Amino acid sequence: MVTSDQRRRQLAREKYERQQKRRAEARQKARRRMAVIGAAVAVVVATLVGLIVGGVFDSDKKDTAAEPSATPSAAPSPKQSPSPAMAIDPKAKYTFALKTSAGDIGFAMDAAKTPQTVNSFKYLADKGFFDNTKCHRLTSGGIFVLQCGDPQGTGMGGPGYNIPDENLDSLGKPNDQGQVVYPAGTVAMANTGQPGSGGSQFFLVYKDSPLAPSYTPFGKIDAAGMKVLEEIAKAGTVDGGQDGAPKNEVKIEKGTVTQN
Repeated sequence: MVTSDQRRRQLAREKYERQQKRRAEARQKARRRMAVIGAAVAVVVATLVGLIVGGVFDSDKKDTAAEPSATPSAAPSPKQSPSPAMAIDPKAKYTFALKTSAGDIGFAMDAAKTPQTVNSFKYLADKGFFDNTKCHRLTSGGIFVLQCGDPQGTGMGGPGYNIPDENLDSLGKPNDQGQVVYPAGTVAMANTGQPGSGGSQFFLVYKDSPLAPSYTPFGKIDAAGMKVLEEIAKAGTVDGGQDGAPKNEVKIEKGTVTQN
């Protein structure tokens, strides 16, 4: 016969066993939850790695260190205003004079071959659009350019309109890699990698640079301007890398377009 004391011990033991069982079940559920969360995190990380490796976050869907870009193509497109009405004489000669914190850089613009581009630069310069803006990007790997013309100084700004591509076949037939050489001294339009996406950003080539023939070449830098540009390039970037902001800040104090 079971005594009351034995019964109490039996009930206590059963209660303890039930508690242990519940705790074991709780631990098992927790492990399952963590396993599910871990798997989900792994999927997210793998997806992000794939996107980065695949270039989804690249501004041009290409190697950003090797292409002059104007604004990330993944960013929402701002409402576009009409490009300025034609107000230049395509038969005349025009010069863009940049007074910068690093020295003066001037270049002749080819209005006959790039009338829309020259007209836009004349329109913007007359409004003071380029005044007190930074040249935000210097590259020295693959291509060799100083990029300017963004009022925000971030590579994401523009005038609120786009202009068509022009003069794209002037640098010859592309090679097997689909590239042509933009010679040192060339001034060309930056863009998002999409046709007709040029705005106000442009790049100054300080050393021959192989690029896809997708960037409107519209100017030629004078000898004095090339010396200034080469000194800017010699100083390198802020972080010492091949693509970044110039180590010595380059600010366009005044940009003026004049008819010769």
